[in-house]
Amino acid sequence: MAEAGTGFLEQLKSCIVWSWTYLWTLWFFIMLFLVYILRVPLKINDNLTTVSMFLNTLTPKFYVALTGTSSLISGLILIFEWWYFRKYGTSFIEQVSVSHLRPLLGGVDNSAPSTASTANGDADSSRQSVSECKVWRNPLNLFRGAEYNRYTWVTGREPLTYYDMNLSAQDHQTFFTCDTDHLRPADAIMQKAWRERNPQARISAAHEALELNECATAYILLAEEEATTIVEAEKLFKQALKAGEGCYRRSQQLQHHGAQYEAQHRRDTNVLVYIKRRLAMCARKLGRTREAVKMMRDLMKEFPLLSMFNIHENLLEALLELQAYADVQAVLAKYDDISLPKSATICYTAALLKARAVSDKFSPEAASRRGLSTAEMNAVEAIHRAVEFNPHVPKYLLEMKSLILPPEHILKRGDSEAIAYAFFHLQHWKRVEGALNLLHCTWEGTFRMIPYPLEKGHLFYPYPICTETADRELLPSFHEVSVYPKKELPFFILFTAGLCSFTAMLALLTHQFPELMGVFAKAFLSTLFAPLNFVMEKVESILPSSLWHQLTRI
Repeated sequence: MAEAGTGFLEQLKSCIVWSWTYLWTLWFFIMLFLVYILRVPLKINDNLTTVSMFLNTLTPKFYVALTGTSSLISGLILIFEWWYFRKYGTSFIEQVSVSHLRPLLGGVDNSAPSTASTANGDADSSRQSVSECKVWRNPLNLFRGAEYNRYTWVTGREPLTYYDMNLSAQDHQTFFTCDTDHLRPADAIMQKAWRERNPQARISAAHEALELNECATAYILLAEEEATTIVEAEKLFKQALKAGEGCYRRSQQLQHHGAQYEAQHRRDTNVLVYIKRRLAMCARKLGRTREAVKMMRDLMKEFPLLSMFNIHENLLEALLELQAYADVQAVLAKYDDISLPKSATICYTAALLKARAVSDKFSPEAASRRGLSTAEMNAVEAIHRAVEFNPHVPKYLLEMKSLILPPEHILKRGDSEAIAYAFFHLQHWKRVEGALNLLHCTWEGTFRMIPYPLEKGHLFYPYPICTETADRELLPSFHEVSVYPKKELPFFILFTAGLCSFTAMLALLTHQFPELMGVFAKAFLSTLFAPLNFVMEKVESILPSSLWHQLTRI
């Protein structure tokens, strides 16, 4: 019985909700009809006459004050709505309506099959959101002491955010420490050094560790943070390489003696790969590009399974500097695979190679007359593919937005990845004649191919909605974060802007032309109520006078 009563109440509630959702117009007209019928006992006509007499006694100054106050209030609401939208990306009024009013009006979806399935769906969506918004170590990240700190000394601005540096600290602890560090005094000091927030404390700890032993990780920290030039950093990394190779050979012999030795060998492998990669980057920055390419190839051949460092992206950039486009194509053939994760470097480098084949002779006027050739179509499709993966890159390549120093971590498909790519690859696009012109003519055509709203993608998964928040954490505050898709202004911002402007205009006109505005207001009100008066006259003529008399006596 209790279940039957509960089911009846639920059905009754759903019927009421349905009636309020779809029959509100009928309810409205019924209420108007009842008010009109009861106008005599409620003395509505007398009250309206009194109100009209009161309004006629008001001076134009009252109307000026009324419209001015309305304009002020709507202006304040507009300012608050605009601030809230800029900070949180949504309208405050709409958010309150959805969060508090919609449940009261029965807007909750009751079609979910079960609580368990709902929980599983939420878990899946949360896992998808986390995977989409995962940040990655920037393969081409700069040196703190030799590059980031020099920028701070010149401009007085901090190019790295606390969130970005905290992620780097976590990476260092993951790559450069292990559970057996407490057995060696120098490594124990460095384990604490990687947790230090103060740069000077980290540097002092590294010097302290070197006084005890030749510690590879101590040299790494000094090369990254204390060295003020790339030449100094390279010298320190060479010393780190000598110490790191010795540790690697010793741990390699003992790696199968137990889990403890295996963890130590894994740490020593990470340290050695990191040192060699940074030495290759030093050679690239110092102009020894062929030497850098050889070091990167040897490193990828020696440690083929360590793909987390994305050394192939460093190799692609160095090969583009040498203009070895055949070697670039060979690297892309290996890593631009459907089963491997993509990046802006992979997609835009593939587009650059396709554009290079046709860009020097490409003309939009000629293409519009004769149509696109097969090679031009392939180049355009490659550009569209790259733009769909990361739509922020073209504005930096076309210099429509100013570049900043890239962060130490990037978000794939986000503004941070676009900055990191354009910072190093803009010169390669400029070197290929006509490539930027082809990009300028074709990149916006991508958005006509992507479904809107972005519930599904064209060549890739739908563009994640969390990139803006993550990029704001990774990029410095003085940089204007690129947002895709562009958020349309909420209805209530447009409404309050129009209301503020309209009431301000009314206040000004009423103050300047009080008599004319009075005539205009009366004419407007009479015109507004003319259809209602016409309907009431027709109702009175259709209904019998006796019935009408009995209804008015209720």
